[in-house]
Amino acid sequence: MLTTLLDWFLHLDRHLAVLAAEYQVLVYVLLFTVIFVETGVVVMPFLPGDSLLFVTGALAAKGLLSLPVLIPLLIVAAVLGDIVNYAVGSAFRDRVRNGYRLRFIKPEHIAHTERFFERHGPKTIVLARYVPIVRTLAPFVAALGSMHYRTFLAYNVSGGTLWVVSLAVAGYAFGNIAWVNDNLTAVILGIIVLSLVPGIVAWMQEVYRSKRSAGGQA
Repeated sequence: MLTTLLDWFLHLDRHLAVLAAEYQVLVYVLLFTVIFVETGVVVMPFLPGDSLLFVTGALAAKGLLSLPVLIPLLIVAAVLGDIVNYAVGSAFRDRVRNGYRLRFIKPEHIAHTERFFERHGPKTIVLARYVPIVRTLAPFVAALGSMHYRTFLAYNVSGGTLWVVSLAVAGYAFGNIAWVNDNLTAVILGIIVLSLVPGIVAWMQEVYRSKRSAGGQA
């Protein structure tokens, strides 16, 4: 099972291409579901959102999928996912304020997302679209912090639209370049690595702050 999942993750372009050639409608449903779940289910931050959007654009460039269908479909999935995520956060708000610990979310992930909000404010809902884990937790933490729903919705729609359009169009634009087409798996892995960089930098900054704090107390 783990080997199969890893193979899908590393060769996403090949598997989607085969499915798109034979079951195009099923692929649209699958893509909608993955984007919705990754943004809407707070315990599913590991799904390949960024790379998936790039691959769909590349497949559209080959004529296997339709970009005019993909973009609005996946924007709806991304926006609805964040709305559901915000609603779940709202349901847990009072319990968290009373000291309830969420067993299904790592405290350090929430703390990291909260620091993201401290630095960027409501723009976090837009910027977080490009940061794994933070992308999934941002709507949830926004609800815990009582961000007004209208404010959240405005940033949610703009952020979801920008995220889907930028990555899908990038995939479409580069999908016809021979080198990218021949090395799409390597490009996908590069996107994954780049998307992890902000989280790694934030983790290093947190370690540095902790060491400074410990040194100051010594």
